[in-house]
Amino acid sequence: MTKGDYYEILGVDRSAGIEDIKKAYRKMAIKYHPDRNPGNKDAEEKFKEAAEAYEVLSDPEKRKRYDQFGHEGVRSTGFQGFTNVEDIFRSFGDFFSDFGGFGDIFSGFGGGRRSSGTRTRVYQGRNLQVNLKLTLEEIQKGVTKKIKIRRMVPCSACGGTGAEGGKSKTTCTVCSGAGEIRQVQRTAFGQFVNITICRNCDGEGSVIKNVCPVCRGDSREHKEDLIQVKIPPGVSTGNYITLRGQGDAGKYNGPSGDIVVLIEEKEHEYFERHGDDILLEVSISFAQAAMGDKIEIPTLNGRAKLEIPAGIQSGKILRMRSKGLPHLNTSREGDQLIRVLVHTPTTLNSREKEIFAELAQSENALPPEKNGIFRKVKDIFH
Repeated sequence: MTKGDYYEILGVDRSAGIEDIKKAYRKMAIKYHPDRNPGNKDAEEKFKEAAEAYEVLSDPEKRKRYDQFGHEGVRSTGFQGFTNVEDIFRSFGDFFSDFGGFGDIFSGFGGGRRSSGTRTRVYQGRNLQVNLKLTLEEIQKGVTKKIKIRRMVPCSACGGTGAEGGKSKTTCTVCSGAGEIRQVQRTAFGQFVNITICRNCDGEGSVIKNVCPVCRGDSREHKEDLIQVKIPPGVSTGNYITLRGQGDAGKYNGPSGDIVVLIEEKEHEYFERHGDDILLEVSISFAQAAMGDKIEIPTLNGRAKLEIPAGIQSGKILRMRSKGLPHLNTSREGDQLIRVLVHTPTTLNSREKEIFAELAQSENALPPEKNGIFRKVKDIFH
């Protein structure tokens, strides 16, 4: 789905307050709700767009990131949008309960009314974030990493029910198992229905008679696991990989959250990264700079020979093609750049002083007058 501007989708100004955003979303959700537009894929897409826009603009932190960096800024928070309508109802199932009169619109589609005896509230597990540090060598080749993580899993003793033996739940007497309370009000303008979650059972439709002694009714327990994550070549700091359904388990066997693996680069001993290129500084002597030489230097794949041309100037950049980092998800490769620095000795013995004194008299050892002694610094990266 092509992402449009969230403010334009909801039809509000960028300065709109939360109440204006909420009203705009309610209006669009009613208009494009699947129950009102059966089989209409275009309406379903607009319904998802509106929900995604509301999810971002109603959250102060996500909205701030969106205003600063657009859709990429929202992605950095771990929000991936909604893949289907059911995801929306899991997030906003009771959204319209605050607007008496619109509850019946959502009957039969998972967002509001349910038949007696079925659970109305689904507990989504929490997303977890893991920071993963990688070397440039690992980034160049791609790597599979094993990560130790502590997360919530369904309680093994009660099977994720929170009840002792998994069988001691009874139907809630307040809502008769519906998990919700419906209040009907008749006015001159028609019948208004207000739906709220049952506070006695917290929307479960049932209450625990005997609490599980292991999880104490939470339905989950902590477990330390070892997970594997495959890192493609060419990633960089700030990139992330989402492991769907591997985060905390939801309460009472609700859907699990995700694990977001955030990539960080380790500082390298020799190399400095510039996009897909890597930069290495190499010091050489006056003699090597004047006469040229062949030296051995490090690369991300071991050591390699580099030819220093005669007469090279300090600060000159040499380029080794395709010795850098691969571009993420493409076949392109960066280069290894070598900045050559001519070393100036700080201590000289008497013989060395004589040699440099003789060189000082040579016209070939002086800077060319036509170029002058002042140079404009040029950007080495194109």
